[in-house]
Amino acid sequence: MRRLTLVLGALVVLAVSGAHGQGAVAFDSNKAWEHLRQQVAIGPRPSGSPGNVTNRAYITKTLSAIGLKTVEQAWEATTPIGPIKMVNLIATIPGQRSDRIVLASHFDTKLFREFRFVGASDGASSTAALLELARVLKARPRLPFTIELLFLDGEEATGEWRDPDNTYGSRHYVAVARKTGTLESLRALILLDMIGDRQLNIRRETNSTPWLTDIVWNVARRLGHQAHFLAESMAVEDDHLHFLKAGVPSIDIIDLDYPAWHTAQDTLEAVSARSLQVVGDVVVAALP
Repeated sequence: MRRLTLVLGALVVLAVSGAHGQGAVAFDSNKAWEHLRQQVAIGPRPSGSPGNVTNRAYITKTLSAIGLKTVEQAWEATTPIGPIKMVNLIATIPGQRSDRIVLASHFDTKLFREFRFVGASDGASSTAALLELARVLKARPRLPFTIELLFLDGEEATGEWRDPDNTYGSRHYVAVARKTGTLESLRALILLDMIGDRQLNIRRETNSTPWLTDIVWNVARRLGHQAHFLAESMAVEDDHLHFLKAGVPSIDIIDLDYPAWHTAQDTLEAVSARSLQVVGDVVVAALP
């Protein structure tokens, strides 16, 4: 327990102080935007679809180009529309400690048969940011904590959002971690979701761990982004809930104030590179 307290204390002190090495690689929204654009160009990417497979290949290739190996966590999920093969992708950047901070995003899009849904913000934006965060963090020497990049499949419901038809990837990941005992080294989860909105409004998510939320919001204020990281709060059901139930401090950074959510208008025209830059800068500065 003392070791955990010391680790959490280090997170708070280092994040709030915003300590960064001189000449550190910065988050580049132009690179993140290209990752977003490439995913949208694939088209719909629901779990089990050819587009989902193509997207997984893009994520794997992008991580490989910066020297990161991707591990596939595959299983067959039971859903209301039948069994679907799903695959989480995991890449690890070793730090000075085996204690892990997980940065996560879902990369699937919701299945719609009545219109073409490409999920520019809902799926592509957070995945794009995570790929750019991988480049930034891979270039940093002597990371105090191991960083795990977790690309989750099956966040979206196959029909209406009701349990257990949602968050398949995070539920499976946590179940496997319980069995293998790897939850013990997991110190925090930072979940990104729907962060591309041109009019970026991120509220404090009330299910999230308060001290972790405070770190992120304090950093956002220090960087001058309080207009995007609002003092208002709301509750969101998302992938972080399974981690919270397992006792892992978690935060969901999400903009649900998005007019194009789950519509055919969730396209490149509804999102912006500027929003990716704001979130990317805050996450990088919040990490020890």
